[in-house]
Amino acid sequence: MALTGHGRRAADWFVGGVLVMALAGVTGCSGDTDSTADKKPAAAGGSASAGSEKAGEGEQESGSPTPPSSAADRATAEGAVAAWVAAVIKGDAEEACLLMGEAAADTSPAKVGSPETCAGDAPQAKQMEKAVEGFRESFTPEPPTDDPKVEAARTPATGDEVVIPADRITVDGKTLEEVILSNSTGVNSEDLNVNVEAGKIEDAWYVTNLDFDIG
Repeated sequence: MALTGHGRRAADWFVGGVLVMALAGVTGCSGDTDSTADKKPAAAGGSASAGSEKAGEGEQESGSPTPPSSAADRATAEGAVAAWVAAVIKGDAEEACLLMGEAAADTSPAKVGSPETCAGDAPQAKQMEKAVEGFRESFTPEPPTDDPKVEAARTPATGDEVVIPADRITVDGKTLEEVILSNSTGVNSEDLNVNVEAGKIEDAWYVTNLDFDIG
């Protein structure tokens, strides 16, 4: 991944009802850090393949519930975040898209990823493929595995929102912060600020934003 930039924010938007991820980057990669080694996330989210699912009870449009779309556990914010990180590492852009959403705001209804918007040749599906391809290298530990075990620590919610820092997410026993740093050059733990945000939409949790700040 050719990550470039100066600590910009990576955010998710729905544009015309379509989920689009805008990438921001880091340059290149190295250096392990022990600054978060003693933080032990609880197995709240479990791996991306685990858990039952409330089947996307969010709304694609006002009054129109989305159909079941993912086998991931969206009963908790931690489960949704863990599943999303695992999907990125696996390069599963469709699954990552299905796990993302945007809460209702003012006159805008809540929107979540659906099979129609996240699969095939849909424009947002193509954009998500590029986004996942961009982040996959940074999120993948060495040695990589076909089925990464991702867990997110239980994190207090503020209303229907939860922000989980990268040092409270583990991938095969390493914190996501450590993984990102090990895949970077010229970046240390003080420079890195990565948070995955989740929101509750119609009784299910979705990843709503990714803050990826460097420097």
